[in-house]
Amino acid sequence: MTLTTPHLGSSDGWTDAKLLYALEEVVEKELNRHLKVAKDWMPHEYVPWSDARNFPALFEDGEAWDKEQSKVTDVGRIALVVNLLTEDNLPSYHHEIATLFGRDGAWGTWVHRWTAEEGRHGIVMRDYLLASRAVDPDELERFRMAHMSEGFESDNRHSMLHSVAYVAFQELATRISHRNTGHQSGDPVCDRMLARIATDENLHMVFYRNLLGAAFEIAPDLTMQAVRDVVVDFRMPGHGMPGFERAAAQMAIGGIYNMRIHHDDVLQPVLRFLKVLDIDGLGPEGRKAQEELGLYMGGLDAEAAKFDEKLAARRARMAARGK
Repeated sequence: MTLTTPHLGSSDGWTDAKLLYALEEVVEKELNRHLKVAKDWMPHEYVPWSDARNFPALFEDGEAWDKEQSKVTDVGRIALVVNLLTEDNLPSYHHEIATLFGRDGAWGTWVHRWTAEEGRHGIVMRDYLLASRAVDPDELERFRMAHMSEGFESDNRHSMLHSVAYVAFQELATRISHRNTGHQSGDPVCDRMLARIATDENLHMVFYRNLLGAAFEIAPDLTMQAVRDVVVDFRMPGHGMPGFERAAAQMAIGGIYNMRIHHDDVLQPVLRFLKVLDIDGLGPEGRKAQEELGLYMGGLDAEAAKFDEKLAARRARMAARGK
């Protein structure tokens, strides 16, 4: 199917301010839809408080953390730390989007609502990890301090369209990471908690995905270029945390988040829903970006196939060794 989108002339006519104004009604519509379908939930209800006990230092009956106390798998523990540290940088994320989108009108209402909902995720994850003794609490706090002390600067803070395109994919990536972490955690309580978080992340993705679709309607060339840039240079927001590269590699091998998942479960669903590679009526810059995006996706699929082969071979070797 081919979509015909009217080419609205030179890309030079659009500024961030004009785009924010042009998309205000869409933001209000999506905000109202979101508020109707989103369900409030209580973080404390997802935490196994009966498993909690004191830690040493200030309590005579305190018990030091030991890996054997953790109910979650090794890869689950790694992913839980990465996912929580990502959530911990919420103050920086809020600052970025509030600066970019503004604090007034529908945009501002969404910014604050999104921040409030995301705040729950960090609350419930940390409470779960400490109450269940899933991870080393001292190491977790050291990582949090190091990560938050660095702050966060988005690769896309220079452009409103790039930022919208990024979060459309990133929210889905976060949902997938949380959901797969729950599946691989080995703890039904953890799985239930992360499923609840993943539901929020999916609603956030729908908001930004629909907003991105509206941007294609009014500024197709610029939006196509933004999507190409974001897809080609995509990085998860937690890339700057301590030990991220090693943790990401372990999560990839463990089937939580890897190249195949990124292609099939994150990039493709958004591109396919918006029919990005089928949009017609683009100007020269938009067509070039669309072609480059298609080529990149083909190359990524090929690279994912190579990763799949290596992963299958690794699993076969592990099975042969009885591990």
